[in-house]
Amino acid sequence: MSFVYPAFLWALTALSVPVIIHLFNFRKTQKIYFSSTRFLRQVQEATSAKRKLKHYLILASRLLFLLLLILAFAQPFLPATEQVGARQNIIIYLDNSLSMSVPVGEKTRALDDGIAMANQIVDIFPQETRFQLLTNDFAPFSNTYKTKAEVVDLLAQIRLSPVTRTFKEVKNRMDNTNRPRTQDEIFWISDFQQSTMGALSASMLDSAQRLHLIPLTFEPLANIFVDTAYLENPFVVGGEKNTLTVKLRNDGTKAIDQLLVKLTVNGIQTGTSSVSIAAQGSASTSFDIVSSNRGNSKAVISFNDYPVSFDNEFYLAFNFSEKVKVVEIKSSSGKSPIEKVYGNAEVFTFRSFDSKNVNYSTLLETDLIVLNSLDIVDAALVASLRNYVAGGGALLVIPSASPDVASYKNLLSIPSLKSVNEPQPAELENPDFTNPFFENVFEERSNRLVLPKARRVIDWGNDRLAVLKFKNEKPFLSQFNQGGKIFLLASPLQPEFSDLSNNFLFLPVMYRIATSAKRADWKPYYSLNETLVTLRVDSLSGEQQVRLVGQQEIIPFLRKLTDRVMLELPRFSMQAGFYHAAVGRDTVGLFAFNLNNSESLLRQWKGEEVREQLGGSDNIALFEATSAETFSNEIKARYLGKPLWKYALVLALFFLLVEILLIRFLK
Repeated sequence: MSFVYPAFLWALTALSVPVIIHLFNFRKTQKIYFSSTRFLRQVQEATSAKRKLKHYLILASRLLFLLLLILAFAQPFLPATEQVGARQNIIIYLDNSLSMSVPVGEKTRALDDGIAMANQIVDIFPQETRFQLLTNDFAPFSNTYKTKAEVVDLLAQIRLSPVTRTFKEVKNRMDNTNRPRTQDEIFWISDFQQSTMGALSASMLDSAQRLHLIPLTFEPLANIFVDTAYLENPFVVGGEKNTLTVKLRNDGTKAIDQLLVKLTVNGIQTGTSSVSIAAQGSASTSFDIVSSNRGNSKAVISFNDYPVSFDNEFYLAFNFSEKVKVVEIKSSSGKSPIEKVYGNAEVFTFRSFDSKNVNYSTLLETDLIVLNSLDIVDAALVASLRNYVAGGGALLVIPSASPDVASYKNLLSIPSLKSVNEPQPAELENPDFTNPFFENVFEERSNRLVLPKARRVIDWGNDRLAVLKFKNEKPFLSQFNQGGKIFLLASPLQPEFSDLSNNFLFLPVMYRIATSAKRADWKPYYSLNETLVTLRVDSLSGEQQVRLVGQQEIIPFLRKLTDRVMLELPRFSMQAGFYHAAVGRDTVGLFAFNLNNSESLLRQWKGEEVREQLGGSDNIALFEATSAETFSNEIKARYLGKPLWKYALVLALFFLLVEILLIRFLK
C-alpha cells in the first residue's frame, strides 16, 4: 500500500492526545456517605471494573477514528499492476460489425459499451500518448496515430458496419500501419464471435506487444435469420408459376413459435407465412411467385425478430427479362414447328441454320440447340455438340424419318439406340404429374386428356423415368444428363409420324425444355463477401463502364467474355440491398446483396478461450468487466491503482458512531 500524500502521516502523533486524557483524568472524586458500610468494598470493585472497560472501549474507538481520518487525508492506494508510460503507443481495435448491435449488460448495445470503454482507455493515459483507432471499415484515419482529442472525436462518429473481419485480418492491418513495431499496448474490444474470428495461433502476436482482450458478452436470446432462399425453377417464362422456398434458422437457445414471415415484391406484399422454429433448429416455408410482369423485380423477405434486428430482411432479385437463346439445326428450308413455338421474340432469341451451313461460334453462347430431322450428323457437328453438352448445354434431338443410327449413337452416347419401323401410330400415356418436369405446368391434373399419337423411328429401350411414354411403356421423350441435358424424341414432327406439334401438349413441353435448359447468368442474391458477379450484356462497346447504383454508386472493374461481363466488386465497399446495373442511361440488370450469414451466428468465445488459443503468454491480459461501469473500475485499478481513502473515511465515521453509542448507552 502507498500514499498519495504521505506527509499527512505526521498527524499520527495526534493519537497521543486521547491516551493522555485517558491516563490523567482530572475529574475530582465524589464522596458518598452510607449508613452501613457492610457491602461497600464489593460494590466499589464491581463499579470500578465496569468503568475501566467502558473507558478502554471509548479510547479504542477514538484512536481508530483519528487513525482512519488521518489515513483518509493521506489517501492510501494499492499500486497499479501495469505502469502508464508517457510516450507509449496505444492501439485500440473496436469491433463495429452488425453483431455489436446485440444487447449486453443493462440492455445497451454492445457497440455503445465498446465506445464507452474505448473512451475510458483514452482518458486513463497521459496527454502525450498517441493512439491508433481501428474499426472493421479500415478507414483512412486508422493509418496514423492520433491525439487524445482526435480519438475522442473519431469515437463519437463510429457506426455499425456490415464489414466482417477475422482476427488475422485486423492484426495484419495493425502491423502494416505500425512499422517499426515498438512496445505497443493493444486493446481489443470485440464480441469474439466464433463464426467470424477465424483461426487463432500464438504466431499471430509479437512478443514486443502487449494484448489486452476486452470481451463483450451478449445476453442469452434467440436470433432468426434467412439461411438460404431459392426458386424452384431458376428461370421462368410468360406467366409460369414458380415457388420461392425460404429456409429460416434459429441460432438461439429459445424456441420461436408462429413467427410471421412476409414476402414483398416491388413494394407490394404478395404473401405471408407463419413458421415455428425450435432452438438451434431450422424450418422452411414457401411462397408462390408469378412472373406475369416482365423485367426485374425486387423481392424482400422480412420478419420481426427483436432485439436482434440487423438480419430481419433478406433481399432477392427476380430477373424475368432474360430471353432463352435457341438455335435450330435442320435439313429443310421450310418453317418448322420448332420455329413457330420458339418464335416468340419476347421470350426467346431464335436462330435457325441449315445443317450444311452452321455457325459453330454461336453454339457455345446458346441455351438450347434443337437438332431437327437430320438423316446423318457429320463428325464435325458431333464433336461440336458433344463439347457443348459436356460444358452444360442442352440439346433436343428430333430424328428424321430415316436416321443414321451410327451417327446418332456417336452424338448421344446411347449404346442401346436402334432404329424401328412401326406401321401404325400409338397413343401416348397421360403425363406423370409427379415428374418434376411437369411441376407447375398444369393448373388442373386431369386423366381425360386428348393426347397425341406417334410412330417411333428410333428406340433406346425401357426408361421408367421418361418424360412422355406410350401406353405400352415405351419411351417417347426422355431426358439424359451427360454434363448438360439431352432430350430425345422417338418420332419426327412430320404429320405422318406424329401429331404432337398440333396437340395442346406441344407448347408446354417445348417451353419447359427451353426453361430447364436456360443457363441463368444471374443469381437471386449475393453475399457481401463475394467479389465476382456475372452479367449478360448483349452489346458493350468501347470503353463503356457498368455502374452499380444503389445506396451508393460503384464502378467495378470488368472483364468481357463474349456476351457476358464479369464484374469485380470492391470488397467491403457495399451495403446490403439492391443495386441496378447501368450502362449509360440504360438499366441492364438488378443485383441483390445480403449480409454474410456468419454475422448472424452469435456464439462467442470466452475471453480465456481466446487467450489460450493465442498461446496464453504473459503479454496477453484479459479484462473481466461485463459493462462499461465495471470496466472503468478495473482499468483504473490496473493503471492508476486502487484508491482506499473512501474506505478509510467510512471506517472513521463508523468508529465515531461507535464512540457516541458507547458514551450514550453503555452504563
